[in-house]
Amino acid sequence: MSTFYLSLLSLFGVLMSFLTLSLQYKHLLSILLSLEAVTMSLFIMMFCLSSNVMLSGQASLILITMGACEASLGLAILVAIIRSEGNDYVSSFSTYNC
Repeated sequence: MSTFYLSLLSLFGVLMSFLTLSLQYKHLLSILLSLEAVTMSLFIMMFCLSSNVMLSGQASLILITMGACEASLGLAILVAIIRSEGNDYVSSFSTYNC
């Protein structure tokens, strides 16, 4: 019964992170943090819901590895954008400079 409450809490976390993603899109860093919160909430939900499946450990390990790769790639892109643009405002991004 305790995994039910944990999965319910992680579902609430996913919904709140999507709400944060849709409402706070001024800075690129806030977008990356909300995407990381979605990844971590999905990891917790998957771990709770598949506790009796044989391959849940491997699938959880793959998901947490992908989350770490996503976070490092996002931070690398953030540093590159700040170096070239000077800020991380989403409104200042332009595709015409390519």
